[in-house]
Amino acid sequence: MHLAISLDIAATDGQAGLDFRRIAGFVRKAEAAGVDMVVVSDTAANGARSTSPFEATTLLAALATLTERIGLVAGASTLAHQPYNLARRFASLDIISHGRIGWNATMVQDPRQAANFSRPEGFSEGDFRRRAEEFIGIVQGLWRGWDADALLFDKSGGRFHDPQKMHLLDHKGECFSVRGPLNVARSPQGTPVLVMSGLSEADLDFATRVADVVLLDEQPSAGVAGDDLKRRALAAGRKPETLKVFVTVAAERLEAGFDSNGCDGLNFALPADLPSLEAFADRVLPELQRRGLAQSARAEATLRQHLGLEAGGKP
Repeated sequence: MHLAISLDIAATDGQAGLDFRRIAGFVRKAEAAGVDMVVVSDTAANGARSTSPFEATTLLAALATLTERIGLVAGASTLAHQPYNLARRFASLDIISHGRIGWNATMVQDPRQAANFSRPEGFSEGDFRRRAEEFIGIVQGLWRGWDADALLFDKSGGRFHDPQKMHLLDHKGECFSVRGPLNVARSPQGTPVLVMSGLSEADLDFATRVADVVLLDEQPSAGVAGDDLKRRALAAGRKPETLKVFVTVAAERLEAGFDSNGCDGLNFALPADLPSLEAFADRVLPELQRRGLAQSARAEATLRQHLGLEAGGKP
């Protein structure tokens, strides 16, 4: 059983925020307890007005220097970024962390965010979905732009790379035009782990084609949904075990989470609330260890290796 913690660092109005010392301390406790990955978001999930002390990917860079084994995943909206810059940022983070990074690509549209990026009217659901799918495809294509042995660093021969092992994306689509390749080295994992969340029924076929990890929100139907996603992955030509399904549970519903079928792990959703984090660290993490559910990643393992995922990118 794999374990994840979704940590929303955005504080709503009237709520005291978290500082870096407390966030880092909690993540290190989660790592020591054997949690597989922490998924950081910096905007309130319900669209409420909120403030965050940090941008999520910036926070990951700092956390990577203070941890050694735990996977670090950041939410980053397809509305608030361009695909090239986002792909480059996560590839860089993966190098900094020695292969422990993932991107949580949520399929939920935040109208407040759209208004800050030249789209005050937002997008229709169909337009948002098509744009997000194109965006995610570009990011994954850019991550795969360098073969494993493409970079030569041959000073005597004057060759930085093997041109045959560099692949231009040359994407020209409905919403984006991106040539590629990335101007950073290949990710230690081949590609960072792609996590998808906030999925509606209309998103499921796409998610099971491209995602490495899916976070499900609907606890009552978790077993059915997990099995359904595995079947969809198989229909898309994937081995079902290459898609990991995590079911989101609240700490007080721990027993129900253990009985879920068709999932590979549990995801605990926690708010930006210090008492909640302290209670989880002091009471829930020891219980997970006592039950033998938490298993620390081995030293030098990438997040992909620890989750049992295939290497991303070209060999």
